[in-house]
Amino acid sequence: MLTIGDRFPAYALKAVQTGDLKSAFIDLTEQSFPGKWTVYMFWPKDFTFVCPTEIVGFDQLAKDFAERDAQLIGGSIDTEFVHFAWRQSREDLKKVSYPWLADVKRELSSALGIVDKNEGVALRATFIVDPQGVIRWVAVNDLSVGRNPQEVLRVLDALQTDELCPCNWSQGQETLKAA
Repeated sequence: MLTIGDRFPAYALKAVQTGDLKSAFIDLTEQSFPGKWTVYMFWPKDFTFVCPTEIVGFDQLAKDFAERDAQLIGGSIDTEFVHFAWRQSREDLKKVSYPWLADVKRELSSALGIVDKNEGVALRATFIVDPQGVIRWVAVNDLSVGRNPQEVLRVLDALQTDELCPCNWSQGQETLKAA
């Protein structure tokens, strides 16, 4: 699995960005949001149980991520058409404001090293990538355990200070000074 300090892999994938058929489908690459931090959150499959809680949880903080010049990007191994159908099937998913990558061939998931060996789906993985395309934080959960989007935002805040941040540090608190 790629880790801190590695370059986020190049990709060119279809994505779904809205629940409106006229503007739903776009093409994305790792360079689609130049100069921004990117937060990638992968889930195993659409039409499952834990995944929508995370997707909606991240969307509830989308404005907070945007205020930090960070772009949320979701993704799974499903097609863009499955993503679109899933968005249409649930009112809470229709409202999600960030794009979802369709990694159908598992090329990006494989390059990241996050394909589950038994299920063949993307693990529940999160990557924070700096504006230069370098991975600065990675977290991977068991398929049955959802993430904490607030913690991802806290880590982004800490990374953006470019300072030493103690345990449980949050935005507005003092950072550490090296002796």
